[in-house]
Amino acid sequence: MAPKISRRPKKSPPHYRSAVTGRYVTKHYAETHPKTTVRESK
Repeated sequence: MAPKISRRPKKSPPHYRSAVTGRYVTKHYAETHPKTTVRESK
């Protein structure tokens, strides 16, 4: 019997974007600059 394959897509970690520059930033940057960082979800 073949192993069951999960059809659920893997959840990607949240992405953070700077509200000032519009560029993606790291989680560490997002945590240290909460007022100027936007968390994006899919």
